[in-house]
Amino acid sequence: MVDQTGRRVYRRRRARRWVWIYGSPGWPEGGRIMSFFVRSRARRNQAFDEPFWKDLATWLPSITGKAVTMRTAIQVATVFACCRVIGNGMAQVPLKLRRESADGRSRIAAKDHPLYKLMALRPNSWQTSFEFRQMLAWHVELCGNAYVFKNRSVTGKMLELIPFAPGQVVARRDEYMRPLYDVIGLDGTMRTFTQDQVWHLRGPSVDGFQGLEVIGIAREAIGLAMATEESVAQLHKNGIRNSGVYSVEGTLDKTQHEALSAWVSQQFGGLKNTGKPMILDRAAKFLNTSMTSVDAQSHETRRMQVEQICSFFGVAPIKTGFADKTATFASAEEFNRAHREDCLAPRWEAFEQSAAINLLTDAEIEAGYYWDFVEEGLLRGSATQTKDVILGYVNGGLLSTNEGRALLDRNPDPDPASDRLRVPANIVGATATVDVQK
Repeated sequence: MVDQTGRRVYRRRRARRWVWIYGSPGWPEGGRIMSFFVRSRARRNQAFDEPFWKDLATWLPSITGKAVTMRTAIQVATVFACCRVIGNGMAQVPLKLRRESADGRSRIAAKDHPLYKLMALRPNSWQTSFEFRQMLAWHVELCGNAYVFKNRSVTGKMLELIPFAPGQVVARRDEYMRPLYDVIGLDGTMRTFTQDQVWHLRGPSVDGFQGLEVIGIAREAIGLAMATEESVAQLHKNGIRNSGVYSVEGTLDKTQHEALSAWVSQQFGGLKNTGKPMILDRAAKFLNTSMTSVDAQSHETRRMQVEQICSFFGVAPIKTGFADKTATFASAEEFNRAHREDCLAPRWEAFEQSAAINLLTDAEIEAGYYWDFVEEGLLRGSATQTKDVILGYVNGGLLSTNEGRALLDRNPDPDPASDRLRVPANIVGATATVDVQK
């Protein structure tokens, strides 16, 4: 038989009971997770033999010779900080499913819809909403794409949202340009899913199908940051002493050379020997052959790489903890506003639209359902500023007293007058008995 979503359904007997199986044997039982996610002892795990795992594990070439992968890239402080700032901005702002009335005058939280609880509280059995959205943001920022399996019941009800690892999915298109997703399970088996089964969240894209991989595009900037950090670390490992040539008169045999090399390393190498004077005999001379960190401008290079990497992610350097001398306490508010408008707001809009077309049906969209990031949680300033803003809204007739109390997480006032708008008396035609739309 075929369910209402167009998927073929089989009825098989399992463990003295009948269960519904989607697509083919081994499909979700009772609307739960697929069997190929479970490790199989009878089957050799071949998942890591697939080509895309090798592509994910191998490094992208950079001129510095450093291996730039997702794992090594997040070890760079700036890359990690950019992902953290974006991920927290996507996760800490409440994401609610709302419904707009037919006349467009009221918008209420659609708490009776199954997706409301999934996205606002628990998308699956092991993740919170914060963890889920933060993880999707990291996937998009690092790999350009995030993939989520939409686990539905027989009736089409959304039961849970199961995220895939970026290297677990190979996205492609068939001859009709329809998206297909080949997913490798933990037991090495592969399943192909269609567009209605996978939520594909993309970052900036050139072809409109696959998001651009920031790690690959910014590999030179990240590789240079890794190489500079390693060179400075090696400099400190050697006690901030320059490398050079220890020259002696005469010829040293192999035994003498090894003994002298070990003696110099033991007596003058490392942090414990920093500042220790070098005493030479046999008319020996020490010739410096390396540059200091000042000569190499390591500090300036590291500062430049912070700005370069931040520009790839679209994050203001000050948000990553980079202290710029031009930034002041007075300008911090403007930096935060620019971060919300230029960095987070486009990502909120992209997430809302992607969730709408992938998680909601056409009928639900026509009925007025939509996703909304409640960004007011990031707009709260100091206690004085918060008081002035709320008072301005209440006294200006934009919010009722109880709505202002709700912004402060306070219980409503039982007085019915607190649910009415305070329309200023100096406005022509004003009335004080206007009821607030519920």
